[in-house]
Amino acid sequence: MQRWKGRGRRAASLVAFTAALWLSVGGLFAAPPAQAAAAGTCGGRLARTVAFETGEVRVYKSRTQACAMTVARVPGERRQMAVSIQPRGGAPVRDAGRFTRYAGPVTVGTISRCVYVKGNVAGGSADSGWILC
Repeated sequence: MQRWKGRGRRAASLVAFTAALWLSVGGLFAAPPAQAAAAGTCGGRLARTVAFETGEVRVYKSRTQACAMTVARVPGERRQMAVSIQPRGGAPVRDAGRFTRYAGPVTVGTISRCVYVKGNVAGGSADSGWILC
């Protein structure tokens, strides 16, 4: 009877380990979700800057993602700002509100896909057209 108790504990441990391994490996192969990036940063290299009268939209590109943020030309009081990035064939990801310096950053997965970026600061706006193709 004692030897069955030991086998039950080992089997339960093995099941828990297998489940944890399965979940962690599944995360490696899942597509990266569209999301807001860490505050104030975009990964990758600066790929494009689209300037307009009250600010600029900065687009960054890494191997698997594109990231965008709208930056005010003159930081100061809170004002309406927005940024959006849309991969070709996908839904746009947007950040909007009343900010002092920048809106975003927002990221999308873009392995071999073009992106369309828009941004505005206090009435001034710009869009990129399809870029990073």
